Amino acid sequence: MVLELKNIDKSFGEKEVLKGVSFTAEGGKAFGLLGRNGAGKTTSIRILMNVFPANSGEVLIDGKPIDYDKVGIGYLPEERGLYPKKLIIDQLVYFAELKGMSAKAAVKAVDYWLDRLSMSEYRNKRLDTLSKGNQQKIQLITALAHDPHIVILDEPFSGLDPVNAMLLKDVVKEQIAKGKVVLFSSHQMSYIEEFCDSIAIINAGKVAISGDLHDIKRNYVRDKLVVSTTNPEQIKADLGLICSEREDGTLLIQLASPDEKQAMMKRLVESYDIDEVKVFEPSLNDIFVEYAGARV
Repeated sequence: MVLELKNIDKSFGEKEVLKGVSFTAEGGKAFGLLGRNGAGKTTSIRILMNVFPANSGEVLIDGKPIDYDKVGIGYLPEERGLYPKKLIIDQLVYFAELKGMSAKAAVKAVDYWLDRLSMSEYRNKRLDTLSKGNQQKIQLITALAHDPHIVILDEPFSGLDPVNAMLLKDVVKEQIAKGKVVLFSSHQMSYIEEFCDSIAIINAGKVAISGDLHDIKRNYVRDKLVVSTTNPEQIKADLGLICSEREDGTLLIQLASPDEKQAMMKRLVESYDIDEVKVFEPSLNDIFVEYAGARV
């Protein structure tokens, strides 16, 4: 399955929110939709989910307009939307039935996920008796119980302790392995970098960059070196302004051009006690700051 948003425009009154947004997410892979608050991520997701229509553009599945009667979508919102005073089993079954499941199938699916997420003991309790992390797990069940084709996770790790975060990671990997389209929206770059094969960064309603994350990193100008050494102060003194120390204690050396890589590596290894020297590859956080940090 291939999900595609193609040339999506959306305005609210005089405010133009999306300006030709296009990106493609494939089944069996995770896709990261990134951007600062107000960039247009949530509007894109709501159009994808058919909450409201675009002014122009298309949402396609395998090259054809999406049929919402046949393509199931599961959504974990950043802002929680469950009923705090209601029993957990009642509202989970209710939400599954809204997605087209029979009552019997809904109960079976909900009980499976309660067990899978180690939440069976809370089956007949009210939501407001649970911790924030456990409420997050209950909300996740509403996104997964009906076995959707597309899973949209908006800040899914918010409020989870390390043990529950690991459990959620396993669940996400299972969904990807089943061939589903899994779309992440998060400001926690480490999770996006861990899971996502492809990304799109939206800035001021436009896609600033999109594509395979590995390719995006490799296409950066390779004109910086990262050096691990036992004598950083001497190297900094010798190289001057082109050399700076990073937070992790390694050195970052800015070259005049990529052609200088081999000569600088040779100079460093021959002149200093070097543990490691390699070409700098930007993290997703570096990419995000570059493409989402300024208005366009």
